[in-house]
Amino acid sequence: MTYNKKELERLSSAFTLSDMEIFIFPELFWPLILANIMSPVIWSWRNDPWFKDIEKKNLIARVNRVKQYIIQNYVFNLDLETWGLTSKNAELSRFGEFFDTSILRHSNALFGYEGDKYYFDIDIRKHFGLDKYNSDIIPYWKTETVEAMEAFRHKKGFSSGAGECVSLSALFAAALFLIAKIPLERIFLIATPLHSQNFITAGEGILTNNRRIVTKNMWYNGTSLSTKARRALENEKVTIVSHLTGYIHINYQKATINKTDYQKFLSCLNEYLNTSLSAEVLINFLRFKSVYKKLFQYQAGNQSKKIYISLEKMFEYEHSSRYNITNESRSSLIKEIDGDEFSISPLEGKILLNDVEEYLSRSKGVSYNSVRKGLSKIFSGQSNHLADQMFDDIVSFISIKPRLPGIDKEFLKVKYPEPACTDTREDILHKISDLKNESETAMLALYVFRDMNSIDWYPFIKASIERNPVSVKDLSSLTEDQIYKAVSHIENVSIYDENRLALPDETWNFGRGDGVEKALLMATVLKDKGKHHSMTITIDNSKVHLTYNGRSFHFRSRKSFRKEIRIENGDYFIRAISG
Repeated sequence: MTYNKKELERLSSAFTLSDMEIFIFPELFWPLILANIMSPVIWSWRNDPWFKDIEKKNLIARVNRVKQYIIQNYVFNLDLETWGLTSKNAELSRFGEFFDTSILRHSNALFGYEGDKYYFDIDIRKHFGLDKYNSDIIPYWKTETVEAMEAFRHKKGFSSGAGECVSLSALFAAALFLIAKIPLERIFLIATPLHSQNFITAGEGILTNNRRIVTKNMWYNGTSLSTKARRALENEKVTIVSHLTGYIHINYQKATINKTDYQKFLSCLNEYLNTSLSAEVLINFLRFKSVYKKLFQYQAGNQSKKIYISLEKMFEYEHSSRYNITNESRSSLIKEIDGDEFSISPLEGKILLNDVEEYLSRSKGVSYNSVRKGLSKIFSGQSNHLADQMFDDIVSFISIKPRLPGIDKEFLKVKYPEPACTDTREDILHKISDLKNESETAMLALYVFRDMNSIDWYPFIKASIERNPVSVKDLSSLTEDQIYKAVSHIENVSIYDENRLALPDETWNFGRGDGVEKALLMATVLKDKGKHHSMTITIDNSKVHLTYNGRSFHFRSRKSFRKEIRIENGDYFIRAISG
């Protein structure tokens, strides 16, 4: 099969799935979800006692079950060692012919993006350990399939599965569908230059953030978890929204996501990101922005004996108590506070929280501008610049306007597979496979899934030989015999079931691989060592032979392939073995 450069880069990117590749080819994002849904790994979770009778639980309970399972079994990993390094020049040369690479400065932190000031202020290159390299070097972060996430258990230094944020988003989306039975049409993937999150349009909305979930109430609770979860939508542009029906990209004029579904998403997200100012929300805001606590005091006691305490002091006690300052448990918290912390007279220069809360309770359903005018009267005895600043910051806390791709796009109608919560795994496999010639999403899902019986091998071989820097770095200084010995000692079992194949860096990182995968690993290293040498991999079911420089190296396979792969002068020639 003959490919143009863009199509070859796209299909080969379906295997490596780097952050850059998904940004350039957003159509790869949802196929990763489908690949995880097709995988037997998450289907096996259904047999775990942790999920017994999960179908009897309500939505939030089901989602929390999935969340807790992911927390217990997968850690967040974003090191430089697992998938190695690339360079800005290498990435620009790959995509420069069909993508305006100058816009990367506005969309990618490692190319100069400064959207999230948190990362910019701490020096992002130093934060990720890149300060020891020249400015051209960037991480080659690859998004892991669920098989690769599981395989981290076999990697030194890990005792559980692992993955980076896009991998965790994809895992969460598949698990919420397969285990929590949330229909795929309710799941939207949100990518920003530095983060990947999912938004579930169910109930008041649910956001997934790495291994956590954030309900609407949690979004406004002022804790460190919600602060981290808020950061992306508060500070960054959303570059991609991906969905069952397609995608929309901030830089592309054409979108494949269904316009009606996207508008429903925008409406639901807007509801989630906006709330009214209540007494509880005010307390949470003060927990979130601690600088404003000093403005307030609280009146406790009763009519015959009023006592006063600064809000700062109450928050100090909250840190070491199971109770908090919100109305439900405030009285219990007060009982734990030492008596000498209270004053019998009002504290000079501080506003009574009681008065503010009473006003807010009378103002339900009133616009924030009207509420602010009323609160300003309570603060009128003070000409306090800090109070004015607080009112401005409250607006940012209760109302976020995310920077999303606009609806002024050309929305295309495309076909896409529609797995249902009631489908069996076989049903879903058939739905995707049957559409592969009519649906780009279905076709790409089979590539990401690595169904080697259904896809062309050329893009996979290209990705294997050209984009696996870790194994090359670790092994290229060895002799041919030493490389063969190191590769042969890898446990002879693939991380992928049936006729699916791992990439060389997956084989090397996780210390396991089928004979076909071992031959590809060795070929990748030898190709880097002897750039002008040709080699041939012959796969005849269980027998795998790598011929290089007049020598043969032998491996055993448990897969069922009959292929000959010739690597010569920077090109790849693949043919089926007949007979």
